[in-house]
Amino acid sequence: MTKWEYVTVPLIVHATKQILDQWGEDGYELVQVVPGPDNNGLVAYLKRPKA
Repeated sequence: MTKWEYVTVPLIVHATKQILDQWGEDGYELVQVVPGPDNNGLVAYLKRPKA
């Protein structure tokens, strides 16, 4: 069974693609994007298989 490692990342509107590309280079896959605390910005949830 695959074990997963998760991370939450705040997304900056003007750099969303660069942020997600960097995490993708590190092996993470985007799971979901949700509004941040108090509906301030966005937060991405990412996962990758544990080594």
